[in-house]
Amino acid sequence: MDLASLTRFLDEELRIREIPDYPGAINGLQLENEGPVPRIVAAVDASLPVIRKAAAGGPGLLIVHHGMFWQGAQPVAGAFYHKLKTAMDAGLAIYSAHLPLDVHPVFGNNALLAQAIGLSDLEPFLDWKGHPMGLRGKWTGSRENLVALTREAVEGPVHLCPGGPESISTVGLVTGGAGSEVAAAAATGIDAFITGEGPHWSFPLAEELGLNVLYAGHYATETFGVKALAAALSHRFGIPWEFIDHPTGL
Repeated sequence: MDLASLTRFLDEELRIREIPDYPGAINGLQLENEGPVPRIVAAVDASLPVIRKAAAGGPGLLIVHHGMFWQGAQPVAGAFYHKLKTAMDAGLAIYSAHLPLDVHPVFGNNALLAQAIGLSDLEPFLDWKGHPMGLRGKWTGSRENLVALTREAVEGPVHLCPGGPESISTVGLVTGGAGSEVAAAAATGIDAFITGEGPHWSFPLAEELGLNVLYAGHYATETFGVKALAAALSHRFGIPWEFIDHPTGL
């Protein structure tokens, strides 16, 4: 499969040019290659260890959630040089999708985590620059059951701030590092807010605001989208795919 066809599909499906993002995200194709794409590799971060693992398999397309340019303009030296050299020597193209992947209704991190824990009647949640960052929905059960379901979905630990009611009926969800949005989340009237991580002050603030917050891991809540996207490409274009798991523990 040629790279241009793949990136054209991804750009259109994810609405790469329409959805605003942080300056360092640089969504879309970040590094091209000179040949066909015989395989797809998915990962959360375009870190040097991940790129080395992906490059070991030869040419292909690496799809990541966090791309190579979060630190902005920088000298092509040190680890950044080795990222580029390793990928280019192997014929490995790199494509990044941050917020466009978070918010996608089918392949998005938010949608897939909401599905995994059984949220219903989903609605957009917490606007940022005119676009919703997450989802909110109905869920009936105890706080402990919600924690257990979330833990099962992310396959890892969930840190609970038990600031709200023990009986849950409405849940807001924003994957990744949205813990700083606890005040905005509480203002919507939800009983529980699920995110990946947050600053220290978000915990005591959530207690004061009467909101349950489930910190389910930045990395763990953002593995869903790249896997689903790679699987969809594999099905559509007949290309094998794999996932490189390189957790940060955060």
